Amino acid sequence: MGNPRRGPFVLNYYLKLFFQCLKLPSLLCINFFMRFIAFDLETTGTVPGVDQIVEIGAVRFIDGKPEAVFATLIDPRKPIPPGASAVNKITDDMVRGKPLIETLLEPFTEFCGEDVLVAHNAPFDTQFILSDYKKFEVPAPRGVILDTLPIARKVFPGLANYKLGTLVQHLKIPSSDFHRAEEDASYAGKLFLEMIKRTVVNGQAPALVNLVALTGKPEQRFPVIEKKPKQLDLLSLF
Repeated sequence: MGNPRRGPFVLNYYLKLFFQCLKLPSLLCINFFMRFIAFDLETTGTVPGVDQIVEIGAVRFIDGKPEAVFATLIDPRKPIPPGASAVNKITDDMVRGKPLIETLLEPFTEFCGEDVLVAHNAPFDTQFILSDYKKFEVPAPRGVILDTLPIARKVFPGLANYKLGTLVQHLKIPSSDFHRAEEDASYAGKLFLEMIKRTVVNGQAPALVNLVALTGKPEQRFPVIEKKPKQLDLLSLF
């Protein structure tokens, strides 16, 4: 027999949401159950497979609000070039003794699950972390990847540029630091929410297929990565 308190509790919960929505004519009501992961990386340079990740930040958004965070500095096993530190303010002392990237790939995949992944200039971040997923043969997240950069060009035509900081200031999103992974991931998520609000048609938020179309590219996902069977070392038999 079911819990007799469950029915009234659920009804009151949805009534509360309904009255909240009357006051908030936004995507929070139109697409209340939206769920996605916004993520960002900081690196030692611009070449995947050569340069290394020094920070990863990811924010899970549910119902239009940040609900969980995955964020950590990463020891790149090499000195951080002064040019990179000048941008992200991450120094060798800050990353010394921090986790190695191979210890974080599986937890990051678990955090993301099959949720939609959102990033600003997504190819940069995805190519960097994909290089490590392939190197260490760890399964990558399975969600669709959406790039907020080309979407922003269509939703906000005529801006001087489409850097994340420019868009955040244009939308008056509260901000402090830029070029730190957790903060930039949060900004990218809030930017994504603002763009969805502006693409609502007849009270309906855009379907995922339409968001993909706004990127101007086919649907993007990480490839399936499987461990390769280890070759038998014949010398070990003797």
